[in-house]
Amino acid sequence: MAVKAIYYSERDGLAMALKNPDTKIFASKSEADARDKQLELAEELREFLVTRVEGLQEDLADRVAMTIAEHKDLFSKGLKKPALLNQTESA
Repeated sequence: MAVKAIYYSERDGLAMALKNPDTKIFASKSEADARDKQLELAEELREFLVTRVEGLQEDLADRVAMTIAEHKDLFSKGLKKPALLNQTESA
């Protein structure tokens, strides 16, 4: 029997990773590290949003923060050229 290493972010947890192996289990440590950094950014963004947007519910803040974290490169470019944020991928 062969031994195979799996990589996942502790922020997701093993149970969540095993439930969603296509998106939360990775073939390399670097991919898992990138996911962990994405989750760390989302946590910080959520805290930022909850403290600065009055009345924002935490579940919505979680979804918004994760969306921003998942598309951080686009947001980075969009801060310089806002029209990029709403262009379709084929454009």
